[in-house]
Amino acid sequence: MKMTKYTHSCVRFEQGGNVLVLDPGTFSEVETALEDANAILVTHEHADHLDRTRVFAQMHDAPGLELYAPKSLADSLRAEAGDLAGRIHDVEPNASFTIAGFGIQSFGGQHALIHPLIPMVANIGYLVEGRVYHPGDSFVVPNGLRPRTVLVPVHAPWSKVGEVLDFVIATGAERAYNIHDALLNETGLGMVEGHVTRFGKTYGTEFRHLDSCESVDL
Repeated sequence: MKMTKYTHSCVRFEQGGNVLVLDPGTFSEVETALEDANAILVTHEHADHLDRTRVFAQMHDAPGLELYAPKSLADSLRAEAGDLAGRIHDVEPNASFTIAGFGIQSFGGQHALIHPLIPMVANIGYLVEGRVYHPGDSFVVPNGLRPRTVLVPVHAPWSKVGEVLDFVIATGAERAYNIHDALLNETGLGMVEGHVTRFGKTYGTEFRHLDSCESVDL
């Protein structure tokens, strides 16, 4: 399975002629990521994870492109999607299902706390093909398994470095790659990823930085 990272939290998976894209948000190369895609999987409603305008435009241009999201977000999208509404589907937490030929497991259900005065929203983490875990905006660890690969939100308004490190340690994955990194400059990214590299190695996880549009085979 080929995985390509785009800016921030957007990733594209390709396998057996099928393409699945997670979290094509406002910081990401949405049109490139969604080229020839079969399905979009969204963790939560924030714009840095879903650029509604650009995604709807891509769905209009690609009649076979389907979108899957937490129910509250899917309801909101259907209300404004017009003739696209029938191609927008609910995802529930703690479920197993198949999207565009990819086996998916869902975990969690709630976005990490930013501040008590900021309303919480639904957030679902996804395990793709039993191998790669994308937590969205949370540090929820998938229960009952250890993913071989974890995508690590290295920086966010809702986190601190110690929580990033604890997430890497808790998942116990063989390898880790960066996501949620668009708000860091080169200096900040180097500092955080340096910590993740050192602590990951101590606990058996190999961390590797991926630049935007860089691909790996998993």
